[in-house]
Parts: sequence; structure tokens; C-alpha cells
Amino acid sequence: MSDRVWCEDNILQQDLERIAASKQIDWEKLRGKCVLVTGATGLIGSILARALVCASVRRSLGLRVLAAVRNRAKAERMFSSFLQEGLELFVCDILRSFELPGDVDYIVHGAGVTTSKDFVDHPVETILTTLRGTENLLELARGKSVKGMVYLSSMEAYGVVDAEHYNVRETDYGYIDPLQVRSSYSESKRMAEGLCGAYAHEYGVPVKAARLAQTFGAGIPESENRVFAQFARSILTGQDIVLHTDGSKAHCYCYTSDAVLGILKVLLDGTPGEAYNVSNEATFSTIREMAEMLIADYSESGSKLVFDIPEDANKYGYAPTSRMLVNAEKLRALGWEPEADLREMFRRLLASMRKSWKEFA
Repeated sequence: MSDRVWCEDNILQQDLERIAASKQIDWEKLRGKCVLVTGATGLIGSILARALVCASVRRSLGLRVLAAVRNRAKAERMFSSFLQEGLELFVCDILRSFELPGDVDYIVHGAGVTTSKDFVDHPVETILTTLRGTENLLELARGKSVKGMVYLSSMEAYGVVDAEHYNVRETDYGYIDPLQVRSSYSESKRMAEGLCGAYAHEYGVPVKAARLAQTFGAGIPESENRVFAQFARSILTGQDIVLHTDGSKAHCYCYTSDAVLGILKVLLDGTPGEAYNVSNEATFSTIREMAEMLIADYSESGSKLVFDIPEDANKYGYAPTSRMLVNAEKLRALGWEPEADLREMFRRLLASMRKSWKEFA
């Protein structure tokens, strides 16, 4: 498989090969099966879909991978070499009920609004996209009698936890004010998880929730503007890292290939109706500590740390300041283990950006 060039970004290529070669997954469970991935042009969905194709070729699994997308032209550009190896595009609007011919054995549902600014500017669409889309996918799973389904949730479903009890397991929950506009995202994640639990209980749909810590790595799009991309862009251009908060928010991260392996583990081995944290506890740090680490590790960039805190940070969609270590013991008990720490995550991210982003080419 190492002789096959799947993509121009060699870091992303390594990640796909690592997933396909992983012994953490019982790949035989996927032999001859059909997997539907929604949100397939997003970061996690795109890596998952491509990794499944790589694994199918490497292991001769005869796996059928369906990528649910809204924009065919965009998807064809993104997946060009993978379409030649059997990846199938399914153009649909998950907000409307739809028919999908043939059998579907597994579903990974990752479609939804993911941009912080949209949570504030378009809170109605944020909520309804999550709920209506998830309902339609659960109905599809029910009708197809799937063997497994994973809903991609978020650590934000926990809300703001008590500072003294920041080590958060799947049964721990903090506070969310449903009337705060920024809560459109976190509250909708909770509601969608509740819907998954209801379908598992009432209809026997084998759906689980994967609560992802903030995930990044090779393959992020040039349009990405979350904090890790802003920091990496600053390092690569020699500009200062600018914080618009005090940087005291602390939580965990997870590298993309580690997260994909975690999602597959939940899909194949998780218990229906339950949630699993997908997080690398070793990456726990504050935003400020992360910025200071990058400035120290890449001192040749000349970047410095600057604070520019607006009077009303809410309008930018920043998540509430909190301290939360997302505990992944439950997932590790299934046989999953993350590999990339925070330094390695940024090392690979920066190398990938240098290779694939036009502004650095």
C-alpha cells in the first residue's frame, strides 16, 4: 500500500495508511459491508471516508463506502483518486427524508453546523440542522436495520463543568443556559444524543454517540479558522499569536487519525444507547499554554503572544471559559489508544499546511 499515492499531502497519506493498518480495529466486521458517512466533506468525515477506502483496498475487504454530500463538484475535487477506487458519492439534503437504494450496514453521522460564528449568527439553523438531520438518519438506520451507527457529538454537550470536578466522564454534566444564543450548538448536541438514546430504547437502533474533543491534524481546509488553525497560520507566517480571551480555557484535543480510529471502535464495539468520549487526556492544556508552547517550539518564526480582548466576546461565538479534562477511559477499555500528543499534532498539522495550502506553497 505504501506504493500507492492517495493524495499529494504526504502527511495525510501517512495518516490514512496508519488507520488502514491499525490493529485496534476488527476489520473483518466490515468485510463486504456498506458504510454510509454523512458530513463527508468535513474534516472528520472526509478522513474517515478515505481511510475506509484505503483499508478496503489494503485488506481486500470489498467494502462499499458511501459519502453523503451536498455539493458533487466539491466532493469530486476532494475525493478524485478515491472515486477511482470505489468511493461512491450520494448527493442529498439530510434535512429532508430521502431514499437510499440497497443495503446499509453501518452509518457514521457527522453532518452539522460546525462554525462558531454560525452558532451565534444562525442559531435556529444550527439547532434544526442537528435535530432534523439526526432524525432522518435515525429513520434510515431503523428502516435499513443497520448493524451499527455512530452520531458524532461534541465535548460541548457537557456544558460548563464545576472547576473542582473537571475530570469529566460520560455520566458527568455541567451547566448550559439554553437561552444563551451560543448554546444553540451545545444544546442541540444534547438533544440529538437524547434522540439517539430514544431510538435505541424504543426501536432497537444500535446507535451510539461519540463525544469528540476538539480534533485537528493533517487535511484541514484552508478555510478553517478555529484556534488551532489560527495559531498554526501565525507560526507559518511569522505573525503574532493573538488571543481574544485571557486564554484560561483548558481542555483536551485529539489528532484526526486517532479520532477516526476511536469512532470506528465505537461503531463496531460500542454499546448501543451509550456515549463514548474520544479524547487524548495527555493533550490537556489551556489555550495560553498551547500558544506559549508553539512560540517556544518554533522560536524561529518570531511570533509573540498578544492579547486583544473585545468588550463583547459573545458575538464572535467563543465557547464559554471552562476547565474540562475529557476522560476517555471508557473508550480505551474497548482497546483504543491515541498516539499523537499536542506537539506531534502541531508538527503534523504545520507540515501538512506547508504542503497543501496555497498560501504556503
